[in-house]
Amino acid sequence: MRILLSVIALFLLLAGCATPPPPLTPAYQFQPPTRQLNYLTDVEPILVKRCVVCHSCYNSPCQLKLSSWDGLDRGASKEQIYNAGRLKTMDPSRLLIDAHSAAEWREKGFFSVKQEGSQEYTESLLFMLLDHKRLSPDVSGEYYSEASDLTCAQSTSELQKYLKKHPNRGMPFGFPPLKQEEFNTVGGWLSQGAPGPTPQQQEALEAVPDKDQMMVKKWETLLNMSDPKYQMTARYLYEHLFLAHITFETGSNEFYEIVRSRTKPGSDIDIIATVRPYDDPETEEFYYRFRKIYSTIVYKTHMVFPMGEDQYKRTHELFLKPVWMTTPHLVGYDSKMSANPFETFEQIPARSRYQWLLDNARYIIMTFIRGPVCKGQVALNVIDDHFWLMFMDPDHDLAVKFPGFLKLNNETLRLPGENGSDIRLYNSLIKNKHYAWAIDYYKARQQFYGAIYPEGLDATVLWKGNRPDDDPVLTVFRHFDSASVHRGVLGGLPKTMWVVDFPLLERIYYSLVAGFDIYGTAGHQLATRLYMDALRIEGESYFLDFMPEEKRREMMLSWYLDTDPKKLHYTPAQIPAGKKFTTDEPNRELIEDVVKNRIVVEGIDFDQNYLPAGVPYPGLPEKYEEVEDIIQAFVSASAPGISFFRHVGSHNANVAWVRITNIPGEDDKVVSVVVNRWHNNVRVLFSEAVNLDPSKDRADFLEGLIGTYPNYFFIVEASDLPDFFDILDNYTDSQEDLIRLDKYGINRSEDNFWDVYDWFQEAFNTYQGQEKGIADLNRYYHRAADTEQN
Repeated sequence: MRILLSVIALFLLLAGCATPPPPLTPAYQFQPPTRQLNYLTDVEPILVKRCVVCHSCYNSPCQLKLSSWDGLDRGASKEQIYNAGRLKTMDPSRLLIDAHSAAEWREKGFFSVKQEGSQEYTESLLFMLLDHKRLSPDVSGEYYSEASDLTCAQSTSELQKYLKKHPNRGMPFGFPPLKQEEFNTVGGWLSQGAPGPTPQQQEALEAVPDKDQMMVKKWETLLNMSDPKYQMTARYLYEHLFLAHITFETGSNEFYEIVRSRTKPGSDIDIIATVRPYDDPETEEFYYRFRKIYSTIVYKTHMVFPMGEDQYKRTHELFLKPVWMTTPHLVGYDSKMSANPFETFEQIPARSRYQWLLDNARYIIMTFIRGPVCKGQVALNVIDDHFWLMFMDPDHDLAVKFPGFLKLNNETLRLPGENGSDIRLYNSLIKNKHYAWAIDYYKARQQFYGAIYPEGLDATVLWKGNRPDDDPVLTVFRHFDSASVHRGVLGGLPKTMWVVDFPLLERIYYSLVAGFDIYGTAGHQLATRLYMDALRIEGESYFLDFMPEEKRREMMLSWYLDTDPKKLHYTPAQIPAGKKFTTDEPNRELIEDVVKNRIVVEGIDFDQNYLPAGVPYPGLPEKYEEVEDIIQAFVSASAPGISFFRHVGSHNANVAWVRITNIPGEDDKVVSVVVNRWHNNVRVLFSEAVNLDPSKDRADFLEGLIGTYPNYFFIVEASDLPDFFDILDNYTDSQEDLIRLDKYGINRSEDNFWDVYDWFQEAFNTYQGQEKGIADLNRYYHRAADTEQN
């Protein structure tokens, strides 16, 4: 785990080194191909491997998205989407939504990175940046792909001035140059006029395979029925699936997005470009349509949702067969009502809605972890680095059993999204009525549970799962400003756990996903963050309601050190613990009871990182002869306070991917090392660093590759494992230790970096299966090694 850490070590090594002058001769000579090049077959594969790794999402530098021809043709912009000080709402710039041609994007301030008009290809921004790296291949210094001083140059002269000032910032940014054949292809294509896909190729990209057409027709028929029961069901599904990458499970390996269109099924889609899925479409008639996703799939936005035959039947079972609370009727798009799902959809049985959310719990949680904020600090600095989630069973969730409770508390269930995107900072900080309402609802909920469950709560009221693929327990790993969600209980015993009920799960989604606008003001973002503060405390509090009464407040305060207890608004339910505990770790007792005795679905159990009560961390093995020896070493190196953790606390070292080679009798193994930073308090808004305690940091290791943004790659031969783990265990931050670590880490400046990346990307795809996508290098450790040491 210190693995990541090694990363850091490397970096420190480079800290005091002067930047060497650029080489006098280019890395290679440009040799344009003699044949006519094709964008899709020749050029795009290179852009996918070398450029999409950073240019694919809202956080693409200069908004240059290279995951499809549409993004390359759109070009770049000087306007940053991530702007914590934004005082006016920004016009949305969603590709294939807010404009549909290069001309329309030019009107919105985007400029071409290809040659245009009479411009020579050598004057195009794309060629200049790639060519500059060929001429000045040195990678030295620090590289932040989202730094404020990046070029985003709009003209040849502006880019020339920038590169003169920053001679080591050609493209790929902070990595080795393209290989000669790759550069020849991209440069040659530019010299040929940079043509895009032909009309026939574009038609083929957008075409729906025959095996998917039947399901598209089937779902579009269901979602566009005129019956109010069908229409409100369709609206509920759309508002929860607008971010999903939908698979019809036909084996086509294609994915789709659900959109609202002005045009009927069977005709070209005319998308309705609202900011939020519940915004007024402002047309009397619209239709739910499925649009094929033909851009390169990147993992950070690839949230797969199955809509095969099983989901079709489940939709009928949960929504269309049951008798509704009232006669089904259409509901308008009033801005305040639409932002409140409990009011908008109150006619749909609460059990149906909650069961659908539970069916898809990992997807729902994933949307706030990996949803509209590709750079997740807005959503993620409000959670701890590692925690487990459990869910109230529908049979015991009082909001489901007594839906009148939701109607009675409708006012306090209102969400910040009803105020739109243009919220003043004053209203977020001083007059935050939604935060106050959230606290009022929470208190009412706790009183209600106290009245209905006088004997207390135990594991029997938690959801145990019903179907083989259900996720009754989830693990969240936060990696600074990205995170990952996993089935089951991964890692060691976390500091906190949540219990989530129907109103909490729905509000998390509608606040941080459906109601969140990445283009909104700082006030909107702050209001969202503060509201999630209240929701997190709810989830933690609901877990504490299972704990012994005398320990609840003590446990809550231990999670929020240096905080005025009154500001937590912690309100325990006035009920005893429903389970008798026999140790000083009731949290451990409860989760072990849930995992071992309550959950009925297979495949959920503690992993090798979890040490039962009283079991100490093992020591390093004397020999590394079996895979189990390697596992023991990783567990040993993951303990809190291990030397490497004490010395390394950078948020740029959270996830490392490790390849272990030459294991006797075994294939190469890949391991993800995840550092869990200890936060004394996650309520702090601005300076997160002051609440970190590196002495309590620990790590979990997971077989396979996880995470969206690997911070470092390591390659360790099995015979070198004793040395590698010895470094981690006895790390002193000395020059000698840095040099020893440098043997295993792959610094961004190394000549073989792209070969290493390609290997890990292929392994990542294998591990992720249907959810595979391009991993992102925007967070790869920022400091390049001294080239003399490579």
